[in-house]
Amino acid sequence: MDVGFGLISCQRYPGDPRSDEQLYHEALSLSEEAERLGFDSVWLTEHHFVDDSYMPSLLPVAAAIAARTERIRIGTGLLLAPLYEPVRLAEDAATVDLLSGGRLVLGLGQGWRAEEFEALRVPLIGRHRRLEDTVATLRQAWTGELVTGGEVTSYPGVAVTPAPAQPGGPPIWIGAMEEPAIRRTGRIADGFIAAEVTPESYAMQVGWAREELERAGRLREEFTSALYVPTFAWEEPDAWERVASHYHYVTWKYEDMAEARDRRPPPSAPPGIGEREAALRASMIVGDPEEVSARIRQFDEAAGGGVHCIAQLYWPGLDPGVQREALAVFGERVIPALRN
Repeated sequence: MDVGFGLISCQRYPGDPRSDEQLYHEALSLSEEAERLGFDSVWLTEHHFVDDSYMPSLLPVAAAIAARTERIRIGTGLLLAPLYEPVRLAEDAATVDLLSGGRLVLGLGQGWRAEEFEALRVPLIGRHRRLEDTVATLRQAWTGELVTGGEVTSYPGVAVTPAPAQPGGPPIWIGAMEEPAIRRTGRIADGFIAAEVTPESYAMQVGWAREELERAGRLREEFTSALYVPTFAWEEPDAWERVASHYHYVTWKYEDMAEARDRRPPPSAPPGIGEREAALRASMIVGDPEEVSARIRQFDEAAGGGVHCIAQLYWPGLDPGVQREALAVFGERVIPALRN
């Protein structure tokens, strides 16, 4: 099992005294630490027009991480493909891949927030076709073909240079939650990223992707099954108390995003955790290293092995010392248990 660290968002937690500049520098430092601790990958996440300054530009940050690290893979989880001009994305991603020495994983999603599409003047309807067109354009651009585009976007035949460091370009993984979208990953992508799953539902979703992979005549070894797992491993018995308010904030912020578009910083604080606590606690893998590693292993076993687990260990507003200690506990205690 490969293990990633994420999802770095550089969000400004209400009351956090750090500046945006400090949060971005801390993200680079945590990426270096993740590499030192043996993580296989580090992941960034994208949204736009949010009052807590949620990271809007992933590839510049990926390039900065590439310059500060040597081995760890750098993933976008997820870059919202329909919001990007496909040829420009092909050029930018190829450049990051060159700077990293072939360590970029381009995770793509189709997006869902109407306010992002409206503000960036991209139609929300048909975004799944724009995603497919983007993947087709990237494939053309990175294999040396003249880019002609697809059904939505067409080009007069242009050559994208320079080529990425990885032959054929960075692997393209697609995040999806519904069956048609998951099956599409098996047809057009190099990997599938799941979220908000149990081991049982994850096994079913991986099965859908693999069915389409086989129909397309592709080998299972050419495809990666990944997932996000919100988690917090801690040596002391107060693990949940340490992370609860920060996990609550991250989940609540998705509900608040539409309103947050019209608000300037500083960010609004969420309501108290209240009745949500039990459901949040049940949706997170939290506890001592042995408990956390055992529960994560269930996802790998459910999918038949070879899973790339992206551990969501980055929690906005968490005390920097606690954040680093939690990263170290996972790297020094959980990762070895998963690999053994």
